[in-house]
Amino acid sequence: MEECISVFDMLKIGVGPSSSHTLGPWRAAERFLKELRDEKILESVTSIRVDLYGSLSLTGKGHATDYAVILGLSGQDPVTIPIQNIDSIVQDVKKTHLLQLGDEVPISFTPDTDIVFNKNFLPFHANGMTFTASTHAGSYTNTYYSIGGGFVVVEERLNAKKKMEFKCAFPFPIDNAEMLLQYCHEENKSISEIVWINEKSMRTDAEINEELMKIWDTMLECMYIGCHSEGILPGGLNVRRRAFDMHQGLIGLANYSNPQEWLECIRKTEVKFRQILKWVSCFALAVNEVNAALGRVVTAPTNGSAGVIPAVLMYYLTIENHNAGEKEIKQFLMVAGEIGSLFKQGSTISAAMGGCQAEIGVSSAMAAAALCELMGGTADQVQMAAEIAMEHHLGLTCDPIGGLVQIPCIERNTMGAIKAINAAELALETDAKNAKVPLDKVIKTMWQTAKDMNSKYKETSEGGLAVAVNVADC
Repeated sequence: MEECISVFDMLKIGVGPSSSHTLGPWRAAERFLKELRDEKILESVTSIRVDLYGSLSLTGKGHATDYAVILGLSGQDPVTIPIQNIDSIVQDVKKTHLLQLGDEVPISFTPDTDIVFNKNFLPFHANGMTFTASTHAGSYTNTYYSIGGGFVVVEERLNAKKKMEFKCAFPFPIDNAEMLLQYCHEENKSISEIVWINEKSMRTDAEINEELMKIWDTMLECMYIGCHSEGILPGGLNVRRRAFDMHQGLIGLANYSNPQEWLECIRKTEVKFRQILKWVSCFALAVNEVNAALGRVVTAPTNGSAGVIPAVLMYYLTIENHNAGEKEIKQFLMVAGEIGSLFKQGSTISAAMGGCQAEIGVSSAMAAAALCELMGGTADQVQMAAEIAMEHHLGLTCDPIGGLVQIPCIERNTMGAIKAINAAELALETDAKNAKVPLDKVIKTMWQTAKDMNSKYKETSEGGLAVAVNVADC
């Protein structure tokens, strides 16, 4: 039996550009700080060294991994830190060579030498990192692994997990898609209703409602910011933001002053058939341009794939159902989160382990399933929608140019969103009894594909577009 995976584990608020390379190392740094406090040695620390390995090293600069480490060690929270303060905090550390450890203890810290990029891979996972704190009495060290979606583990914990059976506290513990479907049939409930019951075992109704809407508000604000921001994305590729121009061409001279008014304004806009694809693409581009600029996004299930789910949900709210509100938003997010957890348990959501099929592919499956339920699909059809979406992302590589979450990552979110809508429509028009490939089978196939995939196509910048295109040409 696996551990319980909540919707709020799969949909987390954080800072871009990468959940595994930015949010994960940030959380690892926070965890290391907690351990130093627990060991009562934080105030005795004189220096810290951080060793990054494998994919974290090979694409760490482009993913702002060094920024994440500095911010995490400084005691900053990725959920609440003012985005505008990020660069000044990091630059101050680089300039003064001083870091306020845990926002409490000043220590000497030179990022160029105290954050070490080691190209070799640790055997346990492609995203490994070791933190070492030195004191006058000795040192304290620990190694963490960022396994995708902002999840961070230590090897000892997972080794122990293999040796013992965890008991999930959920009323409906779910190991795979078949179990989820069985609960839906036996209880005569939808997937979102099963998820709600499970979440209620951990939180009150009010807490669930508040957290789900906080996730949606963050997604909506992210799309709003992306659609109203011009300029060039940071990183050196000179990628120009496109959501702004696309949005201007679609919305025209509309009047609004905040994200909620903007949403209602879009609902009132007459949308022609061809413009539907443009709107969906605009929403997805907006999110991932914000993500690429170290903005605040929701891992869904990762930062690199953060644009798919909000884009498809916005499609439903602005194109399919103008009367939809909080009920439908929460329903969508619960289904999406549950489908994502199935992929996390049965395969991976880490591009460094599985390529981009583990990010865009999973996010497309999550969005397809959620949209299918909102549009009246049965639990069987919902799972079919997820299966169809992933089936057509199998083998997708992760080959970011310059190690940046920009090319081809931003556009891939638009493709994942469009495929999700298509998958939901196909599932709704299909009798589930005629399904040939169960969702569990495609999850298993995805994992096998990940294991067979050449390592240079797994977020290393050593294969695919990353080497086919010279950074200088961009």
